[in-house]
Amino acid sequence: MVVKKKGLTKYKTLETRGSVAASITTIQKRDLDSIFHPMANFSELNESGPLMVVRGEGIHLYDEHDNQYIDGLAGLWCTSLGYANEEIAETAYEQMKKLSYQHLFKDKSSVISMELAEKLKEMVPGNFSKVFFGLSGSDANDTQIKLVRYYNNVIGRPEKKKIIGRKKGYHGIASYAASATGNEMYHKGFDLPIEGFYHVDCPHYYWNAEEGESEEEYCDRLANNLENFIIEQDPKTVAAFIAEPIMGAGGVIVPPDMYFQKIHPVLKKYDVLFIADEVVTGFGRTGNPFGCETFGFIPDTVTLAKSLTSAYQPLSAVMIPDFMYQAILSASKEMGIFGHGFTYSGHPVAAAVGLKVLEIYQRDKIFEKASKLGESFQAKLNSLSTHPLVGEVRGKGLIGACELVKDKKQKIPFPTDKAVGAYCLERMKKNGLLARAIGDAMCLCPPLISSEDEIGEIFVRYTKSLDETLDWAHRQGLLVA
Repeated sequence: MVVKKKGLTKYKTLETRGSVAASITTIQKRDLDSIFHPMANFSELNESGPLMVVRGEGIHLYDEHDNQYIDGLAGLWCTSLGYANEEIAETAYEQMKKLSYQHLFKDKSSVISMELAEKLKEMVPGNFSKVFFGLSGSDANDTQIKLVRYYNNVIGRPEKKKIIGRKKGYHGIASYAASATGNEMYHKGFDLPIEGFYHVDCPHYYWNAEEGESEEEYCDRLANNLENFIIEQDPKTVAAFIAEPIMGAGGVIVPPDMYFQKIHPVLKKYDVLFIADEVVTGFGRTGNPFGCETFGFIPDTVTLAKSLTSAYQPLSAVMIPDFMYQAILSASKEMGIFGHGFTYSGHPVAAAVGLKVLEIYQRDKIFEKASKLGESFQAKLNSLSTHPLVGEVRGKGLIGACELVKDKKQKIPFPTDKAVGAYCLERMKKNGLLARAIGDAMCLCPPLISSEDEIGEIFVRYTKSLDETLDWAHRQGLLVA
């Protein structure tokens, strides 16, 4: 049943519609019999079954029972323009009819891939000479690290190879990218990280600041720690530092505003390349076109994916600075072929979609509208700081999270085995909101095209779920008396 009220369509929660069976449905079983799910706990998945999504429209998704959900995480931080955009679909169709495939190996190319590269060079802050295309943020960050090591080899610095990531940072699941990732969950069982990868402080002031330490003092300490680590490792061996402006998969960890301004000079001092992983923060997410603009720094190179195509096609991009390209060019007479690339690098359909998405961003002033909407989003998010379960509220633009805690006065987290975040996430799904729980951080990242009313409805469902989780936590005796 659909209820219309003041221009906003509201749907009954799943529990009131009586359409969700307690047992695994036929289509869920077919899925479990066939698909090896990424990032899954298979024992849990086999008990609950996957959410079988059938269609999407705007910011909404619909399951096999036609239950509606608000996609409060933009898929996986990526569907900036929402679902079923006919203009984008038509672009893909027309490109398929015109040129369905062309690779970029050796001396082959396509006009549409060239035009997208030109557009990215125009849009992305920095002095970039070339664009390398891949299919995902993972392969793009893997490419970044291979480029850094190749570059140092060809300029005669073969010892300068070490890569510094950060604890809780996420850069993908390819071997190099996963090694740069600072979460053992992505290492366990895979013999990762590879030698030569290191992880320094996570810039999470709420949990990691010392008593009485100001944000600036905290950032000074992290910058000093980074410098000391580089010195300890020997600057001649440290090649690059990779960081997300905001840590998405780490739990929407937003560093203090001056963090990167303290970190960047340290990297410059020791000739350590700065890779900005803008896979989540790129293209309007943080209130500016790019996260590096929000935090006031210009990196040496940038990784892009996700919102580059609004997830309508798989596509990533590595922005290559001119000094790196010139070094590789000079060495090519001796080195020969640069032995890296993918069959689908710069796929013409993906490139056409990417170019159309960038056109829509600029033509429809999506970034400007999202920036304004982000103010409302952050205000609603911050209003939850008084909720009994919420220890910290954090965010920028249209991305944010509430961290659930056992005792907000003393900043005591819930024991991990109580799975409070997982319970809250399930309540959100029952209330028709798809979000993400990273530990006990309840993360939101709605499509940039969301309306004010839709943002309001997100927080109605989000708050209801927090309240239900609070009641459950009381019943379970999980809160400090």
